[in-house]
Amino acid sequence: MFTGIVQGTGTIIDTNKNNSVLNLNIKVPQPIAKKLTVGDSLAVDGACLTVTRVSDVNVSFDVVNETQNRTIISNYDKNSVINLETSLEFGQQVGGHLVSGHVQTLGSIKEVEIDGDAKNILFEIPDDYCKYIFEKGYIAINGCSLTIGKVIKNTFYVHLIPETLRATNLDNLIYGDTANLELDQNTITIVDTTERILGNKV
Repeated sequence: MFTGIVQGTGTIIDTNKNNSVLNLNIKVPQPIAKKLTVGDSLAVDGACLTVTRVSDVNVSFDVVNETQNRTIISNYDKNSVINLETSLEFGQQVGGHLVSGHVQTLGSIKEVEIDGDAKNILFEIPDDYCKYIFEKGYIAINGCSLTIGKVIKNTFYVHLIPETLRATNLDNLIYGDTANLELDQNTITIVDTTERILGNKV
């Protein structure tokens, strides 16, 4: 479990495909590396991965096909910048919202507007997920907890403050890029339960 508050950014050292498993090697900030041991969970652009090796500030993961297919991990190149968050500790403050690290889908960027020191980004999502998107609801984008802005059909805005742009890789996103999306699980549960109850009454 995570909070959606990015603790730092890392860079991809290299990726190696061994049959269907992708070995991912990342250089992480020292404060994050100090917390990690083999078997720990780390949110990598919002995808919960299990640490397989730690060597100083270099951390490795094995990524199976299911994760490769659902996330942007398969698009990583050497030196790609990624958002990182260690798992939530009992009693720790939740500054964002509860995030599981299970990416449901990808969002495509349709517009990036610079607004002084801030940015407004318009994301397009697959039609099947539109029912879970509400203005002022929660969403995690590349592991960053954000509030949804205006919703228009299968698109929605997020409005990024300077601190978010400084602390995450969201400032690097441009038109045509894709990002990992994790929808709010409470919203999913309410919508799906309501649909099931109403469906049973028909």
